[in-house]
Amino acid sequence: MSHAYPAPAKLNLFLHVIGRRADGYHLLQSVFRLIDRADTVHLELRDDGRVVREGDLPGVPEDSDLTVRAARLLQAHAPAGAGVNIRLDKILPLGGGLGGGSSDAATVLLALNHLWQVNLSRETLQTLALELGADVPVFVFGQTAFAEGVGDILQPIAVSPAWYVVLTPPVQVPTAAIFAAPELTRDTPALKIAPFSAGAGRNDLQPVVVRRYPEVARHLEWLGRFGEARMTGSGACVFASFETEDAARDVLRQLPETMRGFVAQGLDRHPLFGFCA
Repeated sequence: MSHAYPAPAKLNLFLHVIGRRADGYHLLQSVFRLIDRADTVHLELRDDGRVVREGDLPGVPEDSDLTVRAARLLQAHAPAGAGVNIRLDKILPLGGGLGGGSSDAATVLLALNHLWQVNLSRETLQTLALELGADVPVFVFGQTAFAEGVGDILQPIAVSPAWYVVLTPPVQVPTAAIFAAPELTRDTPALKIAPFSAGAGRNDLQPVVVRRYPEVARHLEWLGRFGEARMTGSGACVFASFETEDAARDVLRQLPETMRGFVAQGLDRHPLFGFCA
């Protein structure tokens, strides 16, 4: 039997770089908001202990695929013989800053924790998730989160209901190269969680990306005519928030033919939040 599970995208409502550790990792502050735009992860259980990716993901070898790595990581805690076939329906762009690959991996962890009856706690799953990448734990955390450290220190935070117009410039932005840029601001003063509001802060990576990728700058400029437009993550996707679905869809209807985008609603919890405690 095949099971299908959503892997929702995220937006960084702001993203500050507040320092750098001795090992080179950057210290961040951000608010992660899940949205109802999602890849779909199809899982079919096997009893021969094999983890098999079905289909091809261009540019991503099977052994490097985060969904395959996530399943193999969880196998160490699963009953003998636990295996799975994994198939992805991808709609979230690669290199877009929406966390698609990280979310796919988190959905595999959450779903197989349930299907294999591993029953690890959320905290334990988050620790495993960090081995796969800095963004994976927030999807396991599964709530709107105020993030610190390298993105691994998470606290739940309430934000107002919102609809988002998200534009997807036709470029892939390499995260590592943006964080390595010499002109990147790395000393933004730390925010306190208490006074945070949805319009607070900025994205410290945005000026670097805008200078290197004119398409991102073009999409930001257009969307900025309708509200405060901001880049998510290390780009390339940009977004603006609106109070109602009608307001967001009205903006999307005006999108030039040379641009692509979508409307999504903010989620307070991951669709699979109940799969672990």
